[in-house]
Formats: sequence, structure tokens, C-alpha cells
Amino acid sequence: MCAALLQLNSSDDPVANLPVTLEFLQKAAAGGAHIALTPEVTNCVSASRAHQQQVLQHEADDMTLAALRIAARDLGIWVLIGSLALKTRDADGRFANRSFLIGPDGTIAAWYDKVHMFDVQVSEAESYRESSGFRPGTRAVTANTALACFGLSVCYDVRFAYLYRALAQAGAEILTVPAAFSPVTGAAHWEILLRARAIETGCFVLAPAQTGQHCAQHGQPRQTYGHSMAIAPWGEVLLDMGTEPGVGFVTLDLDQIVGARGRVPALFHDRIIEGPATP
Repeated sequence: MCAALLQLNSSDDPVANLPVTLEFLQKAAAGGAHIALTPEVTNCVSASRAHQQQVLQHEADDMTLAALRIAARDLGIWVLIGSLALKTRDADGRFANRSFLIGPDGTIAAWYDKVHMFDVQVSEAESYRESSGFRPGTRAVTANTALACFGLSVCYDVRFAYLYRALAQAGAEILTVPAAFSPVTGAAHWEILLRARAIETGCFVLAPAQTGQHCAQHGQPRQTYGHSMAIAPWGEVLLDMGTEPGVGFVTLDLDQIVGARGRVPALFHDRIIEGPATP
């Protein structure tokens, strides 16, 4: 199976971002990809909640989702939209950070709302409060397809190993980790976390990422780490796209999943334990 990772440098303008994403999708299909994967917040990278309120749309009206569904159908490939920032009808007005798996017929095969919110103080100059604008999801999602069984996640989820163990034990063979990772935490943790999730589960990990300095018409510009990666079930890095936007290709041999899990079947060695006791 051939997978294409799309590394984007999305701005805070969904209208301007869409043609680039579609161009990269066409390159993915032309290169023989059976599935193409885009990063987190493919439609809009913005730190301004007020601006997001102006430009984001509800799922039924979102032009990026509609266009990528048409592209998947016209190109005849699967598309994992890493995530779209979408309006919801929640009383508190918070958005959804939603990943979509689109079939080659253009239908939505599965969707997943990011569960873990990136509320962190990376440094004195860099802090994030994702939960102030986005509401967390509540369910883990796998999707059985003609290609493989996919386990969906988004970015900060990668720090929570229990999610990926649950996905793998539910049948996932390929874990998707689309991201818009901070440069600071990316340099320190990105590759290590992705390799750990692959090794722990015996799954392939596909992690398309946002990269570079993101153009912002409103609010503070964001910067992301890049380095979209594909990791094998034994932990080898199959692809590292560096920091330039583009399309990267990787061939996945699903027999490697059986091989890795057969050599170290830790995924099936869970034990019920007691404690630790509360002091």
C-alpha cells in the first residue's frame, strides 16, 4: 500500500489554503498513493478565537470538507483529513477539532474529535489553551477499510499511550497522528513519541504535519515543527519530510505488523494489577 503525507503551511485563511491542499492531493494521486493524509487544522491555522469565529464553518457548510470529498471521489483515493477546525452548536460556542476519513467514493467513512486538549505552558513566551476555543471529543474511533484498519487521533493525543493501545486492541493496524506541533516540543519529543506508539502497538504510524511560520491576518502568528513522519511497527523511521511543505510517499507492507507483534506480543500481555495505594 502506498501512502502520501501532505506537509502544509496553512494560513488563517481557509479560502487561500484550499487550492494548495488540492494541488498536493493531485500530486499524491499522480504518485500512486492509495491514501493521502493531511495535517491537523488543514483548513485554518489561527490563534485568534475572534478570527476563527469569522471564518470557520459548520461541518455541513465547510468548503474544505466538501472540496476534499469531491477530490477523493474524482481521484479515486482514500483521504485522511487530519483535522478541520469547525463550528459546533455547543452553548459555550467552542469549536470542534475533527478528523475525517474519506473513501474513494467521496463518502465520510469515519470521523473523530480530538480528545486531549493542548493546554500547556511550553515557555514564558509560548503557551496554549486549546480548551478555551475547542471542546474535547469523548470517543475513540477505528475504521475498517479495504486498505487496512485505521485508528484515528490528532496531535496532542500522541502523549496518551492508553488511547493507542485501545485502538490497536480494537483492531487498528495503522495509527494516524496528524499534527500542528510546537517547534519546542517537536524537537524534543515528536519522533520519540511516534516511535513509542508504533513499538507499543505493533502498528504503522502515519503523522502528517503543519510546518513553518504560518501567515496570520489576525492575531499572533503560529509556528509549527514540520517533520511529517511514517514509522514502521518495529519502530523504524520510514519517512521524515523535514521542514518544507510538500508531498512525501511511503510504501507500507502490512505483513510487518504480524511480524512485529509476533516477535514481541506485548499488546496481548495486559495484566490486572492492584494499587498503587493512595497515601
